Amino acid sequence: MKIEVDKKGFYGKFGGAYIPEMLQPNIEELRDNYEKIMESEEFKKEFHSLLQDYVGRPTPLYYAKRMSEKYGAKIYLKREDLCHTGAHKINNTIGQIILAKKLGKKRIIAETGAGQHGVATATVCALMGMDCTVYMGAVDMERQKPNVERMRILGAEVVPANSGSKTLKDATNEALRQWISNPVDTHYIIGSVVGPHPYPEMVARFQSVISEEIKKQLKEKEGKENPDLVIACVGGGSNAAGAFYHYYNEESVRLIAVEAAGLGISSGKSAATTILGKPGVLHGSKTLLMQTEDGQVVEPHSISAGLDYPGIGPVHAHLFDVGRGEFFAVKDEDAMKAGIELSRLEGIIPAIESAHALAAVKEVKFKSSDIIVLNLSGRGDKDLETYIKWGGY
Repeated sequence: MKIEVDKKGFYGKFGGAYIPEMLQPNIEELRDNYEKIMESEEFKKEFHSLLQDYVGRPTPLYYAKRMSEKYGAKIYLKREDLCHTGAHKINNTIGQIILAKKLGKKRIIAETGAGQHGVATATVCALMGMDCTVYMGAVDMERQKPNVERMRILGAEVVPANSGSKTLKDATNEALRQWISNPVDTHYIIGSVVGPHPYPEMVARFQSVISEEIKKQLKEKEGKENPDLVIACVGGGSNAAGAFYHYYNEESVRLIAVEAAGLGISSGKSAATTILGKPGVLHGSKTLLMQTEDGQVVEPHSISAGLDYPGIGPVHAHLFDVGRGEFFAVKDEDAMKAGIELSRLEGIIPAIESAHALAAVKEVKFKSSDIIVLNLSGRGDKDLETYIKWGGY
């Protein structure tokens, strides 16, 4: 079984482009040009040069000695938290801003949940001298104040989304509405592997630098390119798609995706899409989606703003559907404890999103000889206020 996207943007039964007619020209322009641009030598040179000299890649693959001793396996952390701006999100925004320039766009819009994608977008817009507007749920603006101010310092306008649950889903709705109103000069930098084709595959390809580096780094450290398990958190799922990308078709590598269980699967306050969701269309693609019997989106909940989303990317829905990915759900409380544990064991304060992946180590069965690569997608600076409010340390 080969995991890949088809010409219409489907991974198995999930994906595609379900969009209003007014967005058709934008999506067609992207679909017709993105591969050609990405595969040009000029693009590759600029992209890889910025990843190295601006983002700080390759990020280290760090052997977590004390964590490994505690859990009885070889655990490596892929340190995406050490990227410029503090998370993996910049890998994608660098790629998309170059693409937007090549397409002659003058203005950038984006959505953000935890604020990391918003900061990464504001950063590359400052770098390239382009106007930037970021849509962010009013609730997320409150719980991620430092990132809101970082975006503003970088010159971006941050617009609150005041509808629905006032979180990531609603920010995405606002950004899509704005794009429909300004189709010609504006490029929408989607931050995850969601949205209409070609976004899920395009974002995954920009993030695939993560697994590309893991293969090389593991070869140096362990004499082989493939770990036994790769673990990553999943909201929309761009960090997981990047960490899994070069392992999709390596059947010996277990792909472990970790969702947010919130206050508990049956609490009504959760974001565990693979357990609670069913096929539906959200933000331009068919995927697994938390919804009512009549198809209304169920409001998600997670203590981490980046996992507070009612769906997952179509590639992850496909991995779940065909059994290639193993999906776990971690509660708020367990994620917070895992974040504190990593801080105490390794001196690394993780983003709460990443802490969900860390917490899953207790749930996953593995052998003492196994090599585990855990994608540490972001650093915890942005979450200090949430850690302090939680207070369990």
